[in-house]
Amino acid sequence: MTHSPRTLLINPTITSRSSARFPLSLLHLSAALDRTGSSQIIDGNVDRDLMGETCRAIEQNTFDAVGISVMGGPQMEPSIAVSKMIRERFPALPIVWGGYFPTLYTDTALGAPYVDYAIRGQGEESFPELIAALSNKTESKLGQIGGLSWKNGDTIVHNPNRRFTLGDTGLVLPYDKLGDPRRYLARTFLGRRTAAHQAAIGCRFRCTFCGVAAMFGGTTALPAVSRLERDLSYLKYELGADSIQFFDHNFFDREEEMIPLLEVMAKLEMPWWCYARSDALLNLSESSWKLVRKSRLRMAYIGAESPSGQMLKEIRKGTRPDQTLEVAELCRRNGVIPELSFMVAPPQNTEEETLHTFEFIRELKRINPKSEIIVYIYTPLPESSKHEKDRGKHVGTPLLDLNGEPVVFPKTPEEWTQQRWVDYACHADAPWLTDKLRQHIRDFVTVLRCRYPTAQDLRSPPWAKRSLSAMASWRYRHRKYDRPWELNLANRLVRLRMPQVSGL
Repeated sequence: MTHSPRTLLINPTITSRSSARFPLSLLHLSAALDRTGSSQIIDGNVDRDLMGETCRAIEQNTFDAVGISVMGGPQMEPSIAVSKMIRERFPALPIVWGGYFPTLYTDTALGAPYVDYAIRGQGEESFPELIAALSNKTESKLGQIGGLSWKNGDTIVHNPNRRFTLGDTGLVLPYDKLGDPRRYLARTFLGRRTAAHQAAIGCRFRCTFCGVAAMFGGTTALPAVSRLERDLSYLKYELGADSIQFFDHNFFDREEEMIPLLEVMAKLEMPWWCYARSDALLNLSESSWKLVRKSRLRMAYIGAESPSGQMLKEIRKGTRPDQTLEVAELCRRNGVIPELSFMVAPPQNTEEETLHTFEFIRELKRINPKSEIIVYIYTPLPESSKHEKDRGKHVGTPLLDLNGEPVVFPKTPEEWTQQRWVDYACHADAPWLTDKLRQHIRDFVTVLRCRYPTAQDLRSPPWAKRSLSAMASWRYRHRKYDRPWELNLANRLVRLRMPQVSGL
């Protein structure tokens, strides 16, 4: 009699309960696993007793393996903690890491004694094959599973990458495994019950700093129109969602492929937010923009990255600074707020490029005052973390710290929990920043966000935002960014929302 495999899936805590969004990657994995077995999901963003819930689940059920979704940054510490607990209390239970961190830092993940297997990139096909091999005691087939890295004694084995695919277009996500899925609907500036969703996956661009490019190698796949309409209709009519936050890596791809999807969105008329590229939006025809307006797109997150054409070439962004300016004006005309992100303080010409970016941001604000600005520190991926197609190509200048020494990336998951590396993973700091420039960046951001409070802030009262804007106006007008003590003091009372930290 064939054993029906059973898998426990864990999403370690990364955010507050009120900010929890659907654990979309685990929902997709669960649906794939349930074709040949069964699975259970524990979401640490909702089930705050992650350790207790995990222990109880394993004690009450027989699992063939535990799969843990791991991102870098603040999710590292709880990922390590729950993995260590499982290894200590249930030493025979295989532990599998998947997601961005084990894809980008596979050897680092598998070097830990509490990680047995790592799934690189997509897991909807690789993970069920691994579970089947473990369940049926056919470990001899491990070498045949694409996208899997594993331990063969003291040796780490990396199987060939698996071909990218969108998977089963008829796949239905098992929202019921999350308990009451309505608790994942959040009040945002889009609506009172905003749902998170992912339609397309991957991106056909190969930006050298981007984890998406490292995972998917410049490929992308859009959903079938029928699937998108089915999924969004469920969220709207069954769960009561009134708006959508798309976590597609790049929602707007080629126009001819986007039109049928925009028609679905226009029919449902749910306000939405998504990631987009400036060149893709600029290339849309007026008829497509009519669909965009009818669909009620409220905000598009656009990676502007830099005002330097040379830097954009070096990072293989594929866009130009003039397109960033043009898209700010285009969005203004069409009633869409552009949320533009910039990467300041690159390793070379660090201060010069940062100051140039500040001036470019001012120009954007002049063109479209409603433009939202997100400022990150440029923290490129190490060469070993890039997709295998890109390793050794377009190698930049070696990264050096303030002392001129090569930047050495962590060798263990525990090292990645150190604050300086959490900040690096979150694009909040870099080893080559001086204290003076680091503080100058913080001060500029403080003045900018006080002068132009984000439209996404529903918590702060309007009078407080108007007051802060008035207080910051003279500093912004005269470029007096340094030591904004009065704004920092006022922020202790008002606490303006920061989208780069809290999301929508």
